[in-house]
Amino acid sequence: MRDHSDQPGGEQPEVHVERRGRAGYLTLNRPRALNSLNHHMVRRLTEALTAWRADDSVEVVVVSGAGERGLCAGGDIRAIREDARSGGEASLAFWRDEYRLNALVASYPKPYVALMDGIVMGGGVGVSAHGRVRVVTERSRVAMPETGIGFVPDVGGTWLLAHAPGELGTHLALTARAVGAADAVLCGLADHHVPADRLPELRDALAEERPDRALARFATEPAPGELAGQREWIDRCYAVDRVEDVLAALLAADLPEAKEAAEHIHAKSPTSLKVTLRALRQARRLGGLEEALEQEFRVSSAALRSPDLVEGVRAQIVDKDRSPRWSPPTLREVTDEDVAAFFAPSPAGTLFG
Repeated sequence: MRDHSDQPGGEQPEVHVERRGRAGYLTLNRPRALNSLNHHMVRRLTEALTAWRADDSVEVVVVSGAGERGLCAGGDIRAIREDARSGGEASLAFWRDEYRLNALVASYPKPYVALMDGIVMGGGVGVSAHGRVRVVTERSRVAMPETGIGFVPDVGGTWLLAHAPGELGTHLALTARAVGAADAVLCGLADHHVPADRLPELRDALAEERPDRALARFATEPAPGELAGQREWIDRCYAVDRVEDVLAALLAADLPEAKEAAEHIHAKSPTSLKVTLRALRQARRLGGLEEALEQEFRVSSAALRSPDLVEGVRAQIVDKDRSPRWSPPTLREVTDEDVAAFFAPSPAGTLFG
């Protein structure tokens, strides 16, 4: 059975909802927008997951993205920018429902299988990396790229990255770099590698058999990654609590990879960098994902009112000149008080209170 009832006029639904055998299938269906999430899609995913949670005939949920380019490139950041420019609050309502969806995925009582093929960024990580069974392919590019658009990792990303081995999560968060299959598994963002051309067979098999049995037939070792061999300098350089000190350590390491990381960080929003590092350090001390999502909701609410989000999206997504004018423009000018303001209670309240 395929559900098209949520789209008027016979248009293709933005989330395909299908039942087959023992499985429920959810397919993000905005391929021209790299399956970026909007509020309607978040609500539709939540509705389906909530219904299937109580349906004994659904034994496994499978989430994938339409098209060949990726599972999901994140939230609809253009819409968020326009909301920020107009002083609106639609983004707060979107984030409230999106972050609750992330918590639902993490606590889902049935196997939740995320097929993380191609681009999986931001909100795409939120609907996949919190699942019980996370499958990457040789085409996977997984990232939390928020510091590059004047934002801060959200959708539970601070929780995931804060609990990656050593300082790998800090490295990914500050540089906003994307990783492939082996490094995604190493960082705790994925579990299994399946060749992309075998995904259709795996997807079909899940209608008939348990994920562990299916994966025993389809999973293979990924090609070697890069991060395992870089752990020494990453763990050493990022083990400090000031972005300025991270940069100094990277440059002092006198390694091409460390210098490249420093260059990536220098290009990011100074405010976002400092807020991100504090969010990661605090996430390590929080009691669980829901507490981290509450913290992220406060931070996102503040970011919506900050100039760097509007400017970062303009430079990277709208005008694509790749020359953002950050405000303040340097790390030195971002004060402790500026950073603390991002962690103040959100005017929109709490998520789970």
